[in-house]
Amino acid sequence: MLGLPIFLCTSLFLSVSSFPYFLRPNVTFNHMARDPGSGFIYIGAVNRIYQLSSDLHLVVEDSTGPEFDSPECLPFKDPKDCLQATVTPNSNKLLTVNIHRGELLTCGHVFQGICEKRDLRNVSNIIYKTIDPGDNQFVAANDPQVTTVGIVERTSEDRDYLFVGRGLTARLSSGIPPITIRQLEKPSVFSNEGLGKLVVGDFSDYNNTFVGIFSNEGHVYFLFYRRGSKSQMDYKTYLGSVCSQDLHLYSYVEVPLLCHGGYNLAQAAHLEIVNRELFVIFAANQGSGPNPSNQRALCSYKMKDIEERIERARSLCYTKSGKGENDQEESGIEYGVNSKCATLPEDSSQNFPCGGEHTPSPIASRVSVDAHPLLTDSSGLTAVAAWVEDKNTIVFLGNAAGNIQKVFVSSGKGLVYDTATAVSGSPVSPDLILDGGGRQLYVMTESQVSRLPMAECSRFSTCDSCLQARDPFCGWCVLQGECTEKKGCVDYKEDNRWLWSFGNQALCPSIHDIMPANLSRQEQTEISMTVLQMPALADGESWQCLFKEWSTAAHVYGTRISCISPPPELLPPNSNGKDHVTLQLALVYHNITVATTDFTFYDCNAVMALAVYAPCGGCVSSPWRCNWCVSDHRCTHTLQCSQDQTVIYSQHDSHQQLSGPDACPRLESIVDSPFIPVGIERELDLIGRNLHLLKGGELEYRCVIETEGNAIVLRAQIEQVTGEDSIYQVHCQTHKYEYPLRELEQRVTVYATKGDGQRVDNKGDIQVTVYNCSVGQSDCSRCHALHPQYKCLWCGDERTAACVYRSQCEQNAIDVCPTPLISSFYPLTGIIHGGTTLTIEGVNMGQKAEDVSVSVAEYPCVVKPDLYIVSNRIVCTLSASDTEVSGLVKVTVDGREPGVSSQYFTYQDPALLSLSPSRGPMAGGTLITIFGSKLLTGDQITVAVGDLPCKIFRNVTEEQIQCITDVSPDLQELPVHVFYGTTKKILKEVMFNYTENPTILSAVPTSGFYGGGRIIKVNGSQLDVVQTPFMSVLARLSSEELQEESKESRRKRKRRREVSSVTTQEFSEPCHHNSSSVIECLSPSVPENYVPVDVFFVLDNVRIPFGSLGESFSYQKNPSLKPLNKESPNKPYSLKPGNVLDIEGEGLDSGISKQEVLAMIGDGVCTVKTLTHNHLYCEPPLVAPRPLDASSSLPEFVVQMGKLSFNLGQVKYDVEGQSSFPKEAKIGLAVGGALLIPVVLIIIFMYRRQSKLAMRDYKKVLVQLENLETSVGDQCRKEFTDLMTEMMDLTSDLEGSGIPYLDYTTYVERIFFPGHTSSPLRKSLDVPESKRSTVEQGLTQLSNLLNNKLFLTKLVETLDSQPTLSQRDRCHTASLLTVALHGKLEYLTDVMKTLLANLIQQCVAKNPKLLLRRTETIVEKLLTNWMAICLHSFLREAAAEPLYMLFCAIKYQVDKGPVDAVTGKAKRTLNDGRLLREDIEYKQMTLTVMVKSGGEIQRVPVKVLDTDTITQVKGKILNHVYKGTPFSQRPQAHTLDLEWRSGNAGHLTLSDEDLTSLTQDQWKRLNTLHHYKVPDGATVALIPRLHNNQCETPNNSFFGGEKTPMLEDGEEGEIKKWHLVKSLEEPEVCKNRRSSLRERERAKAIPEIYLTRLLSMKGTLQKFVDDTFQVMLGVNRPVPISIKYFFDFLDEMAEKHEIQDEETIHIWKTHSLMQRFWVLVLKHPQMVFDVEVSENVDSILSVIAQTFIDSCTISEHKVGRDSPVNKLLYAREIPRYKQLVEKYYSDIKQATPASYQEMNSALTELSGIHSTQFSPLLALHELYNYIIKYYDQISAALEADPNGQKMQLASRLQQISSLVELKVTDL
Repeated sequence: MLGLPIFLCTSLFLSVSSFPYFLRPNVTFNHMARDPGSGFIYIGAVNRIYQLSSDLHLVVEDSTGPEFDSPECLPFKDPKDCLQATVTPNSNKLLTVNIHRGELLTCGHVFQGICEKRDLRNVSNIIYKTIDPGDNQFVAANDPQVTTVGIVERTSEDRDYLFVGRGLTARLSSGIPPITIRQLEKPSVFSNEGLGKLVVGDFSDYNNTFVGIFSNEGHVYFLFYRRGSKSQMDYKTYLGSVCSQDLHLYSYVEVPLLCHGGYNLAQAAHLEIVNRELFVIFAANQGSGPNPSNQRALCSYKMKDIEERIERARSLCYTKSGKGENDQEESGIEYGVNSKCATLPEDSSQNFPCGGEHTPSPIASRVSVDAHPLLTDSSGLTAVAAWVEDKNTIVFLGNAAGNIQKVFVSSGKGLVYDTATAVSGSPVSPDLILDGGGRQLYVMTESQVSRLPMAECSRFSTCDSCLQARDPFCGWCVLQGECTEKKGCVDYKEDNRWLWSFGNQALCPSIHDIMPANLSRQEQTEISMTVLQMPALADGESWQCLFKEWSTAAHVYGTRISCISPPPELLPPNSNGKDHVTLQLALVYHNITVATTDFTFYDCNAVMALAVYAPCGGCVSSPWRCNWCVSDHRCTHTLQCSQDQTVIYSQHDSHQQLSGPDACPRLESIVDSPFIPVGIERELDLIGRNLHLLKGGELEYRCVIETEGNAIVLRAQIEQVTGEDSIYQVHCQTHKYEYPLRELEQRVTVYATKGDGQRVDNKGDIQVTVYNCSVGQSDCSRCHALHPQYKCLWCGDERTAACVYRSQCEQNAIDVCPTPLISSFYPLTGIIHGGTTLTIEGVNMGQKAEDVSVSVAEYPCVVKPDLYIVSNRIVCTLSASDTEVSGLVKVTVDGREPGVSSQYFTYQDPALLSLSPSRGPMAGGTLITIFGSKLLTGDQITVAVGDLPCKIFRNVTEEQIQCITDVSPDLQELPVHVFYGTTKKILKEVMFNYTENPTILSAVPTSGFYGGGRIIKVNGSQLDVVQTPFMSVLARLSSEELQEESKESRRKRKRRREVSSVTTQEFSEPCHHNSSSVIECLSPSVPENYVPVDVFFVLDNVRIPFGSLGESFSYQKNPSLKPLNKESPNKPYSLKPGNVLDIEGEGLDSGISKQEVLAMIGDGVCTVKTLTHNHLYCEPPLVAPRPLDASSSLPEFVVQMGKLSFNLGQVKYDVEGQSSFPKEAKIGLAVGGALLIPVVLIIIFMYRRQSKLAMRDYKKVLVQLENLETSVGDQCRKEFTDLMTEMMDLTSDLEGSGIPYLDYTTYVERIFFPGHTSSPLRKSLDVPESKRSTVEQGLTQLSNLLNNKLFLTKLVETLDSQPTLSQRDRCHTASLLTVALHGKLEYLTDVMKTLLANLIQQCVAKNPKLLLRRTETIVEKLLTNWMAICLHSFLREAAAEPLYMLFCAIKYQVDKGPVDAVTGKAKRTLNDGRLLREDIEYKQMTLTVMVKSGGEIQRVPVKVLDTDTITQVKGKILNHVYKGTPFSQRPQAHTLDLEWRSGNAGHLTLSDEDLTSLTQDQWKRLNTLHHYKVPDGATVALIPRLHNNQCETPNNSFFGGEKTPMLEDGEEGEIKKWHLVKSLEEPEVCKNRRSSLRERERAKAIPEIYLTRLLSMKGTLQKFVDDTFQVMLGVNRPVPISIKYFFDFLDEMAEKHEIQDEETIHIWKTHSLMQRFWVLVLKHPQMVFDVEVSENVDSILSVIAQTFIDSCTISEHKVGRDSPVNKLLYAREIPRYKQLVEKYYSDIKQATPASYQEMNSALTELSGIHSTQFSPLLALHELYNYIIKYYDQISAALEADPNGQKMQLASRLQQISSLVELKVTDL
């Protein structure tokens, strides 16, 4: 099977997801191998094998399991030979590539570890598979946990052998040696017969566990660990060696490998072949057994050292008895074999390098090869691979965390330099594969294979990152400007061309010692620098200097490089607020940047512009060399100014006399106070320094005061301070400052200018404060509270007083402020205990808090100074009151007359009275209400439950406080506290009880419409502790709505923010309680443009997702209903009383049940009977209801579904017709109509005689049928409603019991061997025990011979050609072959196709349309059986339910009407031959049946008819009581008696015949309930029968002659029995009488009144017939692969034989599938279900099956006078069914072809599933009887075939005959 690559590219750092990977999440990978020629990667997994391309694209996938197996059994064919066998997953144990033969060798652990060869180019192609293996062909360990290793080696004779090491298993194959050599060529592939084995005395003593295998220098090496013997529990790691040419293991030597530090168990290994170094991962042991810990170490061994140790051990054992120096044993014989070291000639080891028969073996060195760990690790190392790059060794380590560590090995140490993650948390497999040529590393974890590059140099984009990576593969290629591997850099051998990343001295090229360090942007000059690590250039090559985008040539002078700076005009401008620009200076070679640095160009003009307050100081103090020209007022980079004026030098030139900011002329401070009041003339004096430098002519100085919005400019004079050389005073002109202030004061800057506005430096920001006393001082207290520095007074009379500057007060100043004025206070109430915080607002309430005192109702109130606002606000704390009292608030300032409030403050004592509710869940969220009086006291009210806060909800009132409880950690009862400030009030005698959180166990139903309103019943516990539960839905706008909003939006960003806030909304509906365990909720309404995200229940603070209860709640699209009057929706619908309303729609039952739907006609209820997806049937009131709208004359028909309401139009009751026609008139019309219809038919039949009017006749018949169907439509709808109710009840029962399917074996028996009283599958092999084994051996050989395709095809063709072999025997033979080959369905399918191809070739030559029409040959029966097997799962999963529902619907309808127990005729049928024509009066009754269930007696109501015979009553009772029980498990009617129980002692046994039976004129009538006068509601019981001497069988459907002791003894003579009607001829009891009845009935014409009965039955069953046909024709279902595969085969055959006629191909498909399978199961449901099919039901199914057959024909279906009534019934539907069939065939043809591999995989799976359910030996034994009967003909056919002669097939058949005939002879 071809697959698509799984390849993702993301930019995750060091994540394998950015590299190719192959993932199979639910598959466990075992081994990985690689073909070095093609690069293909192979993965051996549990039950699968994969072939991948080098970039991990899936090429081929194949199945290897599961298999029916047990490790306790040898491979078997008959499951009876291994009772322990189960379906076993097949783990891959060995996966190795044989490059010499292009083979992949793979072994699993099932079937004792057998192997197979697969094609390297396509692993699904199995070259060889071990079948019927011998003991010497078991290769791999038969335990998934035990390791197996293997490698293919080629000898000098060009023969390939497999060297295998396998661990010890505890099951069956434990005796297989640990090391073996296996043949790889026929005839004994994988056999070790005649080849070397490591002979071990007792394998379990040593317990070898193999870790790895490799070959090198003509030797194969096995790495494993073992113990010395069972007595020596310490495990050591060994390396075993054997010559590749030694096929007998004479040369086997093993040597211990020691890794110091206690690491003794090897876990993985890799041989690096360049340096011939073996890297091994060791684990420290934990415990007594071989239990590797996560403490791991990496050790390495030189192969030279290992070879020397091996050679010394071999030499000493050959020549020195294993003794070395000092007579110490250095080598010996291991594994307890009968051999010992010898003293052969000294040159023996040279003469016999690979040993010989005479040399001792196996040899074990007693001296180990030692190594110290290169590194240790605690993450559980699991895999190792090594690579040599430029003489540097790099090791890749995998660990249990799914990481790959990259290690640089040098000087006996390993350094981890990088780590990549393959799959986090998934251990890396030891199969770590290196692809050196592609520089790739293949990593396998549990379910993923990833390909990682060995080096990722390209991911480092800079030299620094490249060298910091310290990756030994990488280095910085200087002149290419990239991180590369060494050979990827041109001229890497030249100095400084390639800088190795791992080098300790590696430094990137860098620029140093640049001269000058920076430069003024106004000049251009030469810049020189030193470059470290600079590579030399060849002649003719040059460097470039690059300043951003401007390039100039660079010149090399020894170790320095120089270049010219850019012209000033090419420099970019300075950035805003910057006095320089910095460019990157790069040293460039051919556009490759080698080294860079930053170079700065400064701008002295910009320095001056940025230094606003001190231009001179800013200039000379900048980091650049800028100087200040005093007279020019200019900052420059030069040292010269115009007119030989004074220059102040940069602070960097400190040697100059005038340098730095302290040398600049500047102002330093203000003389006297900096406060200046507005409206007052005032002088301003400043102190300056170095002002004498401002020389040159007569200068004018100005003082500038920068006020808001403008500047005040004043003349100034400079005067030197006496006694100070450089100190000057600046006198600013007197000025009256006038401008508006919005605040009390404003700080403004003052500076001086000279000449034409050149600013003199300020030392810092020199500011004065301008203020206005009147701003913000609205009253006397605020004015007096100002700081004295402002010199403000409250001045004027009481009416015009204001706050002014002292000198502006022309009236008397007011020193004492007026009495305080209180404007308001809050709260108005407070608790009598005090502590309430009172806030008072007003004016003139003091200047300081300590001057103020407050009393409230004559009680003191303590002022809080920190909250006091001068004059305007006082905050105080109330003291306690003795009682509830009201009073005024008084404020006193400095003991003067107090200010008094106009409002009263009230001291209150709130009372807490009650609480509701008094309990709630621990999760909190309960809304509790506290009731009381005067609760609204103060404004600092808080509530607590115990110590837990309760958040106040809504506003507090005088009578109640509501709050929401917090979470409680425990179940507890807590008091409720209300806090008024710090005062606590306790609710006495009532506690709040924290209870268990409510839980919800279930909620049903789990779906509803978007419209909402469906009642959801919720079950749980503690549900009543929640006051108002809610059901809520979190929904978001659908993507279409969001896109629409986005399109309409112009401002996208803003719109996105708006959308995000409204895309998700919560919709809720309250629930109401039924009890503590049940609540009922209404599903919330959700707009249909929203998508529900989550549905949950809100129980206070407990939120329970609906999905956590099992199935999530799903919202279904709102239903649509069509109006009653579809043609004229605006007109009233005419309704006949008694008729059933049929409302059509879409999605009606997807979100509601029929019980929840309310249909109303006016004020009357239309009782809903049935609700389906597309139909609602309701029964309206018999009398016209009144309209709800008084203004309307007709009632409206309204359907209510939850919150959805549908008005479907007005209803008009057709009552006039009833009143106009009396009952007698109606009867007369009916009789007249009945007489008129035959007359019409006769007229039609007369027209029919004229051939030219045939089509018109056909159409008239259709019209007539349509009219008849219309006339019975209302009856059909009512019948259908009742039937649907019954079927829904049946569906509910089936949910518990399930459909009574037959088991697979019985299903196969009934289809393979129909009509056989005893199936060959149920028999036992009748063979004497003494000969059983011989006969079974012969049958086993016959089974093997059947696996030969040539033999099987010749056998079938020969048997088919025998004229004496009956059709029944042919079918029997085909079924026996199917059973015998059921375990190899893929092979059987191949043979069947070959035989069918031959059959098609024969039919094409004659009449191709007759192909497969009947089952006359063996291959045709094979096809029937094949279809039954392949479609079994589809039948059960898809088709069984509608088929079973059809069967039950037919049975229910038949039983509703009278059925004659003697003739078998019924009132309700589809078959005119079974129609009971007479009008039989009958009445429906309900019997109360006493049924014993367990120890209790239950009374079950059962519906019967008073015309039912006693046997029929018993059948109906059994059907009802045992409706969920398979028929075979029910008691049979003939074994039970029906007992009528009336009163305490009245028990009467009822029977069909007894002494009370009525006999007249030799006609005896069977007893019925009416005969016994059993009343409606009577109590009956079924009791075991004491006598059972009747001839009826359990399957007899008709007369069940009940025999009881009441019958008279003696002969019955000529007495004839009858039930409802007297038969013209006496039927034979206990025989099938169908054909004779049909022949008699066909001679009669059917009156139309009876045809309406058939049509009524047909209309009632129509839905079930449609459902069944649709599923059989694949409507909305995928096509089973077997059908697609076979139809493609038929199309291929038609194309091959050039058949262009589509009708012929259509007929082939119909014959092969429809007629051969679907018609079979449709007519005989007892082949699928465990049911009883009565002859009435069977006859109806025959009509339906014939309809299905007619629908599968292409020819036009016409009916007329001569048409059978059965064809007339479905004349209108058959054209529609024909379209379904044609579409089905067309869809199959257009579907994706089913590949051979897919079909084989499906067949293999089928074979495995049912492999244990048949005994092939029994089928083979019966098949042999047919073979021996025609032995001569079969043998001759085999001998006549050349290939058969070569294979000696006839001889093999003769051998089988000899074995089996021994049994026959003895018998």
